[in-house]
Amino acid sequence: MSILEIAVLIFAVLALVPTLASLTRFDQWWVRGFDFPRLQISVLTLFILGLVILVFPMWGTWQVVLASLLSISFLYQAVKIYPYTILARKQVFRLEGRGSDTRLSILVSNVLTPNKKYDRLLKLVKYWDPDILLTLETDKTWEEKLEVLENDYPYTVKIPQDNLYGMHLFSKLELENIEVKFLISDEIPSIHGYVLLRNGEKVNIHCLHPKPPSPSEDATSTNRDAELLLIGKEVKEQDSTLVFGDLNDVAWSRTTRLFQQISGLVDPRIGRGFYNTYHAGIPVFRWPLDHVFHSKDFALLKLKRLPNIGSDHFPIYIELNHVSIAEKLNDEPEQADREEEEWAEEKIEKGR
Repeated sequence: MSILEIAVLIFAVLALVPTLASLTRFDQWWVRGFDFPRLQISVLTLFILGLVILVFPMWGTWQVVLASLLSISFLYQAVKIYPYTILARKQVFRLEGRGSDTRLSILVSNVLTPNKKYDRLLKLVKYWDPDILLTLETDKTWEEKLEVLENDYPYTVKIPQDNLYGMHLFSKLELENIEVKFLISDEIPSIHGYVLLRNGEKVNIHCLHPKPPSPSEDATSTNRDAELLLIGKEVKEQDSTLVFGDLNDVAWSRTTRLFQQISGLVDPRIGRGFYNTYHAGIPVFRWPLDHVFHSKDFALLKLKRLPNIGSDHFPIYIELNHVSIAEKLNDEPEQADREEEEWAEEKIEKGR
């Protein structure tokens, strides 16, 4: 075997590692990290597959074995990301026109605490004029810079923190029964309660920002998974519901898919695109970390990733219409089977 063939063989084996890791249930950060860049892994796998076909003798043993394994790996990754392409069936119905008393718009922005470009976010808020603004990683300095919004946003929830998990909620619409909870960790807040639409209807809201699995944050994904699945169980019994924030998980991970299955909430990105919000500064490495999930009684008016505000996250903006017809038109999420529900319970208990 030539040096070139040995090199391609090594690259091929390494290219299979991400898929093999994704198939496991280990929650170490470096294993679960492979759940994020599925598009990048797919492209890399195709490139290595081409090298195998070019370098190894036609229909030789190594070529057949490696080409088969790489093809299976590519198909596995492609199946995971396919629902978030424009080729897939849309899960959420788009409603043309707007009902002013049933309309709700939300802007979610992870600002990155050290970011000093406050005006960029303020200009976006002024331009898009959302009913609700959720900011993440906001500390006391950010709180002071955003105080100018309170003339237009009289309902606020302020949780300034210096640990990258501060959270501020600004609303033009009345908020009711708001609770700040620390579901899994004393360091990680979340906001829960109701927002009253202009027609008086109540909508449950849950604002989240769990810790990601990473060497600098959390050695495993257990706490993140537990928080998402715990909220999934809670909202299962609720009617009109919104769950939004930086969930530090991608839409196609096992945990987020199980969250959807348990909660019954739908994802407006399905059939429309990735809407990658992270990393704003590295185009090659981007995936969707910031999410807005909602119950089936909402139809989509608009979904847009907004320009960079100097953070490592792009803001995301969504307009929804709370109409009963949407419940009949939106697709049902899959239902979790018994094994998946048991896994969710195990995760929640470990997180607690």
